[in-house]
Amino acid sequence: MNTEKNEVVVITGTTESGFRYTLPPDAIDDYELLEDLCDIDNGDASKITIAARRLLGDTQLEALKDHVRNENGRVPATKMVKEITQIFNETKVKNS
Repeated sequence: MNTEKNEVVVITGTTESGFRYTLPPDAIDDYELLEDLCDIDNGDASKITIAARRLLGDTQLEALKDHVRNENGRVPATKMVKEITQIFNETKVKNS
C-alpha cells in the first residue's frame, strides 16, 4: 500500500523589481525546458524567449513584458533577460 501523499507544489516568487509570478509544478519538471536551458548554456541566446514562455506561459510572459515596458512602449531586452534570469535562479534554489 502506498502511503505517500502526492502533493502539488506551486512555486511563487517576486523578482527584485516587484514582478510576482506563479509556476505550476509541471513547468519545472519539463524535459523540453531542460533542453532549452542547455542550449542557452551552450551559447544559443535565442532560446531564452522559448524557455521563458515555456516556464511562465503566455499570460504571465505578457504580464512581465508590461511590467518592464518603458514610457516609449518598448520592452527593453536587458530588463526582460534580467527578470527571466532572476526567476530561473530563484526556481533552481527552491527546487534543489
